[in-house]
Amino acid sequence: MKTLTKLFRDDAGATAIEYGLIAALIAVVIVTAVTTLGTNLKTTFSTVAADI
Repeated sequence: MKTLTKLFRDDAGATAIEYGLIAALIAVVIVTAVTTLGTNLKTTFSTVAADI
């Protein structure tokens, strides 16, 4: 019974899940930023190429 009570009070798994969610959020932000930057660079290079 003590082992079962100890298992329910352990919150180490919750901390790992929180870190996982933070890492996933950071990954989404990075992917969005890189995609936007890539689109802007493509437009800029296309404009420069057309002007030349």
